[in-house]
This record gives sequence, structure tokens and C-alpha cells, in this order.
Amino acid sequence: QVQLVESGGGLVQAGGSLRLSCATSGGTFSSYVMGWFRQAPGKEREFVASIHWRASVTHYADSVKGRFTISRDNAKNTAYLQMNSLKPEDTAVYYCAADRNGVGIASARWSYEYWGQGTQVTVSS
Repeated sequence: QVQLVESGGGLVQAGGSLRLSCATSGGTFSSYVMGWFRQAPGKEREFVASIHWRASVTHYADSVKGRFTISRDNAKNTAYLQMNSLKPEDTAVYYCAADRNGVGIASARWSYEYWGQGTQVTVSS
């Protein structure tokens, strides 16, 4: 049973930073494509970033490019999302997800088989 647990969310002022972590267990983390998604109240869950098992391959939503950085530590079975220059519109529940096959579209929710429970990020203006 693969489990993903997010942490690091919280309340921050606009312009501030947060680092989210996604600890995984029960699977072969080093072979997964890892993704971060977010869902704001009343909105669809949307893609934020993804990272291939080869950490040099990353993808970002246009809305976070240049502000967010996704990374992974295969030795710790953990993925990260460093969020800088946060804006109120970044407020959402952030979810990490794992794609064990790596053959789907990195930005598509249906590509990911495993999901965490989410962590709340609130950015005040």
C-alpha cells in the first residue's frame, strides 16, 4: 500500500515562502513521477508541478513558473515544493501525487494513481 503524507502548509503573508514536503512509503519512490496539485474553494483541482524520476525533468504550470521549485530526494522517499513570492491566489489545499508508470501526461490528474490527503496553504494580502 503506497501512502503519501504532505506537510509544511500554513498561513503566510503575500511575498512570503513555504516549503511543502511529501513523504512516501510502501512503494518504489525512485521510479515514480511525482506531482503537486492544488484545489481552491469552488474550483477544480489543478496541476502545479511535476518531477520525473530523473530529477532533471520538471514541468510547471504557467502560474507558478519562476516562483515554485519542485525537487525530490530519492534517498528519503520525499518530494518537495518550494514556494516563493506567494500570492493570495496561491491559497488552496495542496496535494502531492505519485504516478508509478510514468507514461501519462504529467499535468493530468488521471495519470496519478496515489494521492496524499492534502495540506492547506493560505496566503494573506
